[in-house]
Amino acid sequence: MLHQLVRYVLAPTARLVYRPTVHGLANVPANGPVILASNHRAVLDTAVISLVVRRRVRFLGKAEYFTAGGLRGRLMAGFMSGLGYVPVERGNALAGLAALNAGQRVLNDGGAFAIYPEGTRSLDGRLYRGHTGVAVLAFSTGAPVVPVALTGTERLMPRGGKVPRPARVTVRFGEPLDFSGWTEHHPRARRAATDEVMAAIQELSRQEYVPSYHRRPDENIA
Repeated sequence: MLHQLVRYVLAPTARLVYRPTVHGLANVPANGPVILASNHRAVLDTAVISLVVRRRVRFLGKAEYFTAGGLRGRLMAGFMSGLGYVPVERGNALAGLAALNAGQRVLNDGGAFAIYPEGTRSLDGRLYRGHTGVAVLAFSTGAPVVPVALTGTERLMPRGGKVPRPARVTVRFGEPLDFSGWTEHHPRARRAATDEVMAAIQELSRQEYVPSYHRRPDENIA
């Protein structure tokens, strides 16, 4: 029910109000499994992708969003589900495996699954080295990978903001990358495929590329 509300009411309204510029939407197949691999600029990136793609897209979401009690908790869980979030426990040793398993289930059911290979939002606007989970999903499911570049979402909802601001947002979808013919699925192949995905995102976004993983300030504290 809430998914229909998001798709047929919220999405058209948001597109009318914010008028995002969208390029290459035809590169997203109308049906069948597909991985959307995007850069990550702001907290609203997930909402933007959900609102411009004309099919349901699933994302990973913290399990806490779905477990709060009371009316407010139920409304939050319903809204997050309507946006396409899949609950996953985080902060433990099995979190990475749980995330991959959740993505595989969506793709094996013929769904669209979005992933941010950088693993976290960029704090300085640059594009960072991707984690290889996107390649693992592509290899294990055979789903094509569509690179996605978001521009302007960092102005739509700046860090610390509570309400979206008027901003020009552009979403570019690149041509699908097919890794189904890759027979070598060892770590080098996963790294090579991930680097190919990141190169495609960088070509679309024109961000400066950093060949190392993104580290948040609190990760640098000894």
